[in-house]
Amino acid sequence: MQTVTDSNPAAKIVPDNASNLSKKEQVAELFNNIAGRYDFLNHFLSMGIDKGWRKKAIAEVARTKPQYILDVATGTGDMAIAAAALQPIKITGIDIADQMLAAGREKIAKQNLSDLITLQTGDSEAMPFTTGSFDAVMCAYGARNFEHLEAGLSEMCRVLRPGGRVVILEFSKPTAFPVKQLYRFYFRYILPQLGRLVSKHSRAYSYLPESVMAFPEGKQFCDILVKCGFTNAKASPLTFGITTLYTAEKNV
Repeated sequence: MQTVTDSNPAAKIVPDNASNLSKKEQVAELFNNIAGRYDFLNHFLSMGIDKGWRKKAIAEVARTKPQYILDVATGTGDMAIAAAALQPIKITGIDIADQMLAAGREKIAKQNLSDLITLQTGDSEAMPFTTGSFDAVMCAYGARNFEHLEAGLSEMCRVLRPGGRVVILEFSKPTAFPVKQLYRFYFRYILPQLGRLVSKHSRAYSYLPESVMAFPEGKQFCDILVKCGFTNAKASPLTFGITTLYTAEKNV
């Protein structure tokens, strides 16, 4: 793992300020606790729009015609499953939340994709893969949860082959009226209440808007990607800027 100074303001946003656990440990605990309801909440709270966002991300992954794909912070494997349509040789997903991985393996088995997709416990900041192992690396809504953002992004660059492509989806903040105002109201008041009601976890969906508000986005995030070894970093806002699709490459 490369040593990188991390200036990410979202690193200070944790699921539980009263906890003595590190952000990484708290995030793993949080997602393990909501693993059984995560997929339902994901689709319900985004009103199904998240599926379209993933399709756009996979279209960017497809540009490299990848044979080996890594999905970082794979969760329950939605991105990995979507990437199966590209017919690669192998898709590997890593995550620090074992219960999320267990739920993902069940989904993968039901779709007869177990030979193609492997999910394993893994830390974004210290990946158990050799340098240049993958043609494409993707991450959907996981970068915001990294304890050390730049260390995680540098590892993603390390395991990517020269000429390979990284594709990252992350929430962002709309700026145009009235989407900005409606989004902030929903994110701050409606989403946490609905999330708490369904997930039975008091902080899971309060942490989400707090971390999004603090997370670097747009050009700032592209600059971080370049700092971590990538080139040609681009940010493409989706659905009025509710989410942003980031792409970058590793120099040949």
